[in-house]
Amino acid sequence: MNETSLYAPVKLFLEGLGFAVKGEIGGCDMVGLRQGEPPVVVICELKLQFNLELVLQGVDRAAASDEVWLAARMSARGKGRESDARFRNLCRRLGFGLLGVTARDQVEVLLSPAALPPRKDPRRRSRLVDEHQRRRGDPAAGGSTRKPIMTAYRQEALACAAAMTEGPRRPRDLKPTMPNVVKILRRNVYGWFVRADHGVYDITDSGRAALLQWPQSTEGKTE
Repeated sequence: MNETSLYAPVKLFLEGLGFAVKGEIGGCDMVGLRQGEPPVVVICELKLQFNLELVLQGVDRAAASDEVWLAARMSARGKGRESDARFRNLCRRLGFGLLGVTARDQVEVLLSPAALPPRKDPRRRSRLVDEHQRRRGDPAAGGSTRKPIMTAYRQEALACAAAMTEGPRRPRDLKPTMPNVVKILRRNVYGWFVRADHGVYDITDSGRAALLQWPQSTEGKTE
């Protein structure tokens, strides 16, 4: 069992509060946005048990969010940190909410986040909002640590690669549906593209392999 086992029930809980939730954005296990101008940003970090590392992650995330939630499995005998008054008081002073996930994946609110005004990091917050809004669907379960994260950039690069499976293409032909195509082709972060001619690009073998590795990630991207 790992942190990703907590993702689905906690996501469902946060969606019930009106947030659109996606996993693994900007190093955060979960980021939720609620409609507004600017949107309300909530960050939730996941651990299999409540511990100091989870609190420290929350401290790091506070400047980029309006609310921070910490979620972990409830201990089998009720003797974990969630029952420790000192732990709860620490989180209360920091303004963090605590969510306990039972063995049956029920989410219990152990502590609601306080409306404290944390020091904001506008640039970091903006990056989280941009990545959340650009990412298609929710392809990465929060808590993932051992496999590449399906970021918005990777999704866009895969869409470019898919568009070239039938032959070389010009960036200007792809730009109407892929606004970032020029930047993606020039940077070529993953080595998926090669210049076939002046102003014309083709897909490499590694690009074709990537399309086989993530076959669902290009559906509906080139319409």
